[in-house]
Amino acid sequence: MAASLSVLIAGGTGLIGRELTAELEAAGHVVHTLTRSAELAATESRTYVWNPGVTSLNLDALGTFDAIINLAGSSISQMPWTAKRRAAILHSRLAATNAVTEAIATSTRPPAILLNGSAVGFYGDRGAETLTEVSPRGAGFLPDVVVAWEAAAKAAPAGVRVVLLRTGLVLSSTGGALGPLRLLTKIGMAGPLAGGNAWWPWISLRDEVRAIIHLLTSDVWGPVNLVGPQPETSGTVMHVLAQRLKRPFWLPAPGFAITALLGQAGRELLLASQRLQPTVLLADGFTFLDLTVGSAIAQTEAASKK
Repeated sequence: MAASLSVLIAGGTGLIGRELTAELEAAGHVVHTLTRSAELAATESRTYVWNPGVTSLNLDALGTFDAIINLAGSSISQMPWTAKRRAAILHSRLAATNAVTEAIATSTRPPAILLNGSAVGFYGDRGAETLTEVSPRGAGFLPDVVVAWEAAAKAAPAGVRVVLLRTGLVLSSTGGALGPLRLLTKIGMAGPLAGGNAWWPWISLRDEVRAIIHLLTSDVWGPVNLVGPQPETSGTVMHVLAQRLKRPFWLPAPGFAITALLGQAGRELLLASQRLQPTVLLADGFTFLDLTVGSAIAQTEAASKK
């Protein structure tokens, strides 16, 4: 096991953060958490209140940390994206990341590592083009958000190893992207979305967490695609889920209907095609537990029954 690290997590109470905290502690690391909830901070050890964008973050007052993992940001899954929702998506990410980088810059004992949340939304809708970390940004609201988000993280002081966690569609038994898809499937409404040909960059929750821990103790810096090694189309993902749940796969949802119902969020989240490869992770020696979407869904469904 690597030497014990002191890690501060912002966004530690979310889907990824909770699992990450558990795995880090199981590996012998010491985890501290930033939360907006005063009640949670009062009842949980090593948990501190913060209010990014309103008050500054004083790292020296909290302790000494080897690394900060910033996963904070308003959910993009609440649809449709009204003007207010779009503003919240952008502002929450910039406020949290700016607070973290400013705290690092003013600390007398700054952490050496910043793993900062990011998203595959950087690439936009790219059809069947194979994409890696060196591919250029795409066009749209999400690419604009991710570019600004990553720029805020890269403003960390020189000497801090900054890793940008471009996370894909996280498959989990307790929430995430599979939640609404599982519900649709269970009530017999599974089917191809707009033909089912869009490439979805998926990753299982357990590999997402393992990849973050791997990056915590590696020498990698810059953008990293946190996606599974075998990209699949949305039609395949939905079909595998239907088979696993023993439900029919028959009800197509045309693209115009998704756009009419969900607007920009539908286009950029459900219909966008991103054929991504985890090039940096693989080159750094990371090994996936879930090599296929079938394995990932089988594992999450088995976990949901425990």
